[in-house]
Amino acid sequence: MSKGISMVCKWYPVCPMKIFYEQGKLDGKWIEKYCKGNWKICVRYQMEENGQAHPDWMLPDGTLDENLRG
Repeated sequence: MSKGISMVCKWYPVCPMKIFYEQGKLDGKWIEKYCKGNWKICVRYQMEENGQAHPDWMLPDGTLDENLRG
């Protein structure tokens, strides 16, 4: 790793995607592609960085998954 760039999104520890994944409600491909991959393209990450509200059931690609809605 160079210049202190993390391979994991800084929001991952508190992200609902982590919780849904740990509960078996979310496929690991989301975590690998976004949270532990190219998290800069994650819509959730971008909205969080801009202080924009977004629902917990919004997937990293911006689609809403009603199955995750509590």
